[in-house]
Amino acid sequence: MSHYHQPAPQGKNPELWELAQRRASFKSHLLTYLIVNTFLWAIWYFTMLHEGRSSNTYPWPIWSTLGWGIGLVFHYAGAYVIPKSNAVENEYNKLKNKNL
Repeated sequence: MSHYHQPAPQGKNPELWELAQRRASFKSHLLTYLIVNTFLWAIWYFTMLHEGRSSNTYPWPIWSTLGWGIGLVFHYAGAYVIPKSNAVENEYNKLKNKNL
């Protein structure tokens, strides 16, 4: 799926179309995150077993999981918590009421 938002097709609500694209993009991002991080943790785990290390071996995949997870949280917030259309509408109303 492209990360560039496409204009709404004829007859579709542009705001809902943009929100649907944001949510679909987040779901794709989440799936990629889960697959890649599962793979990294599996590499760490099986390498640890193969080399006969104890369970106290430093879990290096924690850095990709946490770092990427922060980005994923912001992506989620933009898609579900504070959708752009609502944020813009709220700011517009604040500015409009200030000028009255």
